[in-house]
Amino acid sequence: MSTVPERRPRRLRSSAALRELVTETRVHPKDLILPVFLREGISEPIMISSMPGVQQHTPDSLRRLAVRAAESGIGGLMLFAVPETHDATGSAADAPDGIGQRGLRLLAEEVGEDLVIVSDLCLDEYTGHGHCGVLATDGTVDNDATLDRYTSMALAQAEAGAHLLGLSGMMDGQVAACRAALDAAGHTQTGILAYAAKYASAFYGPFREAVDSQLKGDRRSYQQDPANRREGLLEAELDIAEGADVIMVKPGLAYLDVLSDVAQAAPVPVASYQVSGEYAMVEAAALHGWIDRDRVIDETLTSIKRAGADIIATYWALEWAGRWKDSL
Repeated sequence: MSTVPERRPRRLRSSAALRELVTETRVHPKDLILPVFLREGISEPIMISSMPGVQQHTPDSLRRLAVRAAESGIGGLMLFAVPETHDATGSAADAPDGIGQRGLRLLAEEVGEDLVIVSDLCLDEYTGHGHCGVLATDGTVDNDATLDRYTSMALAQAEAGAHLLGLSGMMDGQVAACRAALDAAGHTQTGILAYAAKYASAFYGPFREAVDSQLKGDRRSYQQDPANRREGLLEAELDIAEGADVIMVKPGLAYLDVLSDVAQAAPVPVASYQVSGEYAMVEAAALHGWIDRDRVIDETLTSIKRAGADIIATYWALEWAGRWKDSL
């Protein structure tokens, strides 16, 4: 007969203090990045109907939000700009006085010493067709022509004060092209956060409202097939080889397996984006009283962290940081 005592894991779950002592995964406010929206041509913030609690900001309201974010102890802000005008090549995307560059300068001046300022380096908000790149005559996205636009955007955003450039367009070679352009211009300290595994997901729906998307059709020819797991790791490895400083898996909850694969293999920090659809589902269910909202927020953030994310972009960053402080 065995003399080994029976193991009883429940012993370590018997009190709140014991559970806290042996917790394996902890989310800290410094792990979190808050996505924010700056809209050109408005005089007051506009609520995003499909994302309760999230607004399109004016420069003044964005400045106030940035100060709150710095005081909250979160890690950074990720800026998405919403221009008044769109055209075929997204000319406002790299304009020195474009809404994106104005927003980055504002954030850098206000909180650039306290928070990491992340840009969105993509053309979809700026183009009349809503795609992430320049279109060829046959209507497909021209990869190499798009890279020319991306390198110009990279220089404009670096000069405006972005610390990390969020390359989200999923063009082949985008990291290498932008890294070379940045280094040649002397922006050797500007980092690249590459959306390495970005899937053609239905979870982006509310974001389309947030950025006034002009998209007709879909982005399946350049974003990844949701059915493909190995491809996510391949894309991450390619971006790391091209010089990415941080890589991202997007969306979060539906791709925790991909996130885990990437986190186990990557020698650089790994981020995940808890996207608009994930946020909206929780808020809608909570509005109907179907879930415990605060516990679900905590559980989703913990699951993304547990899967291996070092950094989480989430619309709940400020709220979660506030609750974290209150719990101390």
